[in-house]
Amino acid sequence: MAELTELDRRLLSALREDGRESVANLARRLGVTRATVSSRIEKLVASGTIVGFTARVRDEVDPLAIHAVTLIEVEGRSADTVIGALRGLPEITALHTTNGRWDLVAELRTDSLRDFDALLGRIRGIEGIVNSESSLLLSSVLR
Repeated sequence: MAELTELDRRLLSALREDGRESVANLARRLGVTRATVSSRIEKLVASGTIVGFTARVRDEVDPLAIHAVTLIEVEGRSADTVIGALRGLPEITALHTTNGRWDLVAELRTDSLRDFDALLGRIRGIEGIVNSESSLLLSSVLR
């Protein structure tokens, strides 16, 4: 991956706020030409810095959905195998490696507590996972 310039960082910040903002608006906001914005976006996509564009949905749209964080301890050197298995679970919205007592942090989303319970069973059944601890997210005070 290429080194990010100050313009790249400002562009990425603007796209995080509104990934659908027009190139013309981004150019005005950043004080550069539309061609510069277009070429920087193309370069960031080609280098793998930008891996996709998505829509964020307001939590209130689906207030009954279950959001949780699960901390996962992995046995020995089986992290790559465990990560591969976890990537196959569509209810995992994000997966992070970490240091300290826990090896992985998974962000989960299910439609019900019953689905959440079943998902935890599938996660705990993955070979190489030796322990986990989950917390339901009750409300988001900062995003």
